[in-house]
Amino acid sequence: MTVRITSLNNGLRVITDDIPGIATATLGLWVDVGTRYESPELNGISHFLEHMAFKGTTTRSAKQIAEEIENVGGHLNAYTSRENTAYNARVLEANVPLALEIIADIIQNSTFEEDELAREREVILQEIGQAFDTPDDIIFDYFQETAFPHHSLGRPILGRPEIIHKISRKDLKDYMEREYTAPRMVFAATGAVNHEQIVDLCQKHFTRVATHSTPTFEKAAYQGGTFYEKRNLEQVHILIGFESCPYDDPNFYPLSVFSSLLGGGMSSRLFQEVREKRGLVYSIYSFNTTFRDTGLFGIYAGTGEVLIQELLPTIKQVLKDFPETLEDQELARSKAQLKAGILMSLESTSGRCEQLAQQMMIYKRHIPPHEIIEKINAVTRDDIIRATSKVMTRPTTFAALGPGGEITWE
Repeated sequence: MTVRITSLNNGLRVITDDIPGIATATLGLWVDVGTRYESPELNGISHFLEHMAFKGTTTRSAKQIAEEIENVGGHLNAYTSRENTAYNARVLEANVPLALEIIADIIQNSTFEEDELAREREVILQEIGQAFDTPDDIIFDYFQETAFPHHSLGRPILGRPEIIHKISRKDLKDYMEREYTAPRMVFAATGAVNHEQIVDLCQKHFTRVATHSTPTFEKAAYQGGTFYEKRNLEQVHILIGFESCPYDDPNFYPLSVFSSLLGGGMSSRLFQEVREKRGLVYSIYSFNTTFRDTGLFGIYAGTGEVLIQELLPTIKQVLKDFPETLEDQELARSKAQLKAGILMSLESTSGRCEQLAQQMMIYKRHIPPHEIIEKINAVTRDDIIRATSKVMTRPTTFAALGPGGEITWE
């Protein structure tokens, strides 16, 4: 890996990784803006803005944006999360300048025309409707809201229909001018890229980005609780969780290893006990989601209305049996899975670009793979016991969606 970092005078950080023998490049802009920066009255505006960025600039129509990148075989994409928004492209080496210029154009010169705004509003409302109709998707929004009620971290990324209906062109322009500032941006590029070229192109094209930086968000306020919604579905979808830790917490790696051994693969405890031994589910897994100042450790499962009565006690027993039954072989296997997943993701220019950008956003530096591997290797049995005992004693968040009577975790 040849990772290089340059900070421009306006505060924009550029990080690249030139990979020999690769004919393509992935490049994009990551912005320190997401759902948790929104006021309750503007919930969903970060995602709305991400959509509208592709709907025309002062020099290109929405169709021209799509055609110019696809004429050269490239792909443009974007996403919004609770803490950041990303705009990225994958192209052949020769088309790197074009892709970068298009990204700079949509970020700085979007016009937010009223007719495009009206059309995209309907698209987003359809997206919200689709999420609502997808139980194993919408349950995560209910889970998040139950964990962080009346808090920005608990609001849906897509927003709510009644708010999306009201967001105006002025709201979008004001929000972009206030939140999209150079010091809160990282431009990352991997694959067939040249660092000097990327820096020069960024200096040339990102000239109209504001240089002030006053990001504000509510301090995390985890509460937990129970949510249940009765729906006429074939399955009951459940999420059980606890407050976890932020990115830079010493418990991050122990909890990551624990999540792998608990529900991270076919050999995990939950998969073996719940699916293989008892046949109670098709899908079950655990996760450890981290934010700047908090996190969520959770378990997802989907099962039949009758089987839920056996599923919940079984999950409780698996959690109760840990950590007394933790074996060295199991710990080693979980570490190996975690390390393999990290290293395999680096074989993709997209995966590597995402990792570089996120590291700069979170840690303000590049973390080489060997450093991550060393931290995973250093996790001990006692580290996991200490981290899990801290997490599992916190208030529980339980969310359930499906048929039957009300379901609770207690």
